[in-house]
Amino acid sequence: MNSQEKRQGFRPDWVDKVGAKENKFKDSTYFVNNYNAINDGSALTTNAIQKTIDDCFRNGGGTVAFKPGIYLTGSIFIKEGVHFIVHKGVEIRGSENIEDYPLIDTRVAGVELEWPAALINVRDQKNVTISGNGIVDGQGKVFWDYYWKSRREYEPKGLRWIVDYDAQRPRTFLISNSKNIFLKDLNIQKAGFWTVQVLYSEYVTVDGLTIRNNIGGHGPSTDGIDIDSSQWILVQNCDIDCNDDNFCLKAGRDWDGLRVDRPTEYVVIRDCIARQGAGLFTIGSETSGDIRHVYVSNIQGMGARNGLNIKSATTRGGTVEDIYLENIKMDSVGTFMEVSMNWNPTYSYSKLPKEYDINKIPEHWKTMLKKVEPAFKGIPKFKDITLYNIEVKNAKRAINVNGIDSSLVENMNLKDVHIHSEKAGQINFSKNWNLNNVSLNINNGSKLEIMNTYKVKFHDSIYQH
Repeated sequence: MNSQEKRQGFRPDWVDKVGAKENKFKDSTYFVNNYNAINDGSALTTNAIQKTIDDCFRNGGGTVAFKPGIYLTGSIFIKEGVHFIVHKGVEIRGSENIEDYPLIDTRVAGVELEWPAALINVRDQKNVTISGNGIVDGQGKVFWDYYWKSRREYEPKGLRWIVDYDAQRPRTFLISNSKNIFLKDLNIQKAGFWTVQVLYSEYVTVDGLTIRNNIGGHGPSTDGIDIDSSQWILVQNCDIDCNDDNFCLKAGRDWDGLRVDRPTEYVVIRDCIARQGAGLFTIGSETSGDIRHVYVSNIQGMGARNGLNIKSATTRGGTVEDIYLENIKMDSVGTFMEVSMNWNPTYSYSKLPKEYDINKIPEHWKTMLKKVEPAFKGIPKFKDITLYNIEVKNAKRAINVNGIDSSLVENMNLKDVHIHSEKAGQINFSKNWNLNNVSLNINNGSKLEIMNTYKVKFHDSIYQH
């Protein structure tokens, strides 16, 4: 009996150790309005907000707050010991001009490069809280439109693999290389790109966020919460409606991700709602640094394209393991369980068209084109995944799990899993599935197509009609 089976139905021992510890702030409040911040949204007020933060920090910390109104701003940077509050009645709006987001060294979509800072940044800090019931609006549509325009230009040239890195768009929140950070209770909408990225950080709590990125359109790559090469992270009480992955774990892409080699591990996601999006809970596609020790509990999924979505590519490498999901309810999802090691090839695999000179392309293109050698280091591994007490209604497909001949999906443990879907789906290149009280109610009467597997048996008794 493996470790997954031993603890089935129980939380891992490390769950109570994740997340930030209580922050205590100096009893001083700095209102941005006292620094001549403009609160009618008529003009950019970045400098006033940043000066308030900087003064608060220089004086030993405290609270930075806003009087009611609308504040238009570019990138701002929160400092150690600062409690940044966006009260109800306050709306922070992101600038629609990319020039108001200065370039920083960061990582985006698994690759380290220069990229615009987020709207609100916590970089190289500790003991910070950002909270409040107000609104943070990324005003992302101008960036969505720019991306689609770039994509239409790039794809016919064979450059689908690089357009996401060239069409630079601002994230809404970035927590990077930081420790003991709270992000709480905010209403966030219309992200230009990812909404919240937690990067190279530890002991972070993301609690009570409401994210609405489908207002006024469907923004591409507007992920909800991305945990990226970070440890001891708690995400809870969040309600996400976006147009890509709702809750997503990442750990680097291809050659660059293998070079950095930093895992995402000890992550808890609980008591949340996932609405429209690409995945209720997604791992990947950036898996190079390994993703492990993950506990997901009490999530409601309504309308996402996938439930559990694990994706990578044969140039990513990394191991996904020790993943535990329990007490999950899904309604009207596309596929309950979607697993792929060869995801989205036109995006995942970099190839320079012959008309381009390798010596005259941008540095981040060169990074993307570096080969993983030896090639076997690029083969990902998925193993030791447990699904317990899962109920799925009105799915389009039950299961679509595809390993590859050189890397089988190993040790899938399903207990008390009940799926109602239009069609059954398939399992390919996998081994060692353990089933206990599993049922499939398939509208069209199909059964799972099971190929290239070892010890993967779904007996006729699991099919309910």
